[in-house]
Amino acid sequence: MAVTGAVLVLFLVGHMLGNLKIFLGADSFNHYADWLRTVGSPALPDRTLLTITEIALVLAVALHMWAAVSLARRAAKARPVKYAAKRKSQASGYATHTMRWGGVIIVLFVIWHLLDMTFGTVNPGGGDATPYDRMIAGFQPGRWWVGLFYLVAMVMVGLHLRHGLWSAFQSLGLTRRPRVRNALRVGAAVVSAVLVIGFVAAPVCIMIGVVK
Repeated sequence: MAVTGAVLVLFLVGHMLGNLKIFLGADSFNHYADWLRTVGSPALPDRTLLTITEIALVLAVALHMWAAVSLARRAAKARPVKYAAKRKSQASGYATHTMRWGGVIIVLFVIWHLLDMTFGTVNPGGGDATPYDRMIAGFQPGRWWVGLFYLVAMVMVGLHLRHGLWSAFQSLGLTRRPRVRNALRVGAAVVSAVLVIGFVAAPVCIMIGVVK
């Protein structure tokens, strides 16, 4: 669970930094998108490293979901009889109770996002448009529902990340002392918030006309 989570976090950070290049203009953003497809060339055919990365990400997502289900089943098997008194979850908080449905929303969003920005199937600009033009067309004010879906999905990603970081800190035994525990809790929230803000910055600026 932790290993696959770390892989996905590294991807999210890289993807967020790439998205922020849209603020540098169309040439910079399109050059970055083209570089992703040609990195390693001419030693390797185009899209070789990108395809390997995509396969690794699919495997990471599948293993992450499998780990979540396996851990839930193991926990249920370890305690088949419910407590007589209802206990408050040790991993309390809104994120904990929305992990399942949040994961479903994220998966649905990823499917839509690929159809929209990667393949251009549902994008107004179509598959022949440049990555920059697809981005601009995808988040026009008239498609406010796409922006809303994106925002909800990113919030869910942030909640997942905060919960995952906090769980990792607990598993490593770093939360025993109150002062350290509070600092790590704040740190997990800050990292998650930065990631969410970094992802929603471009769509919001496109929708309000700052990026055209």
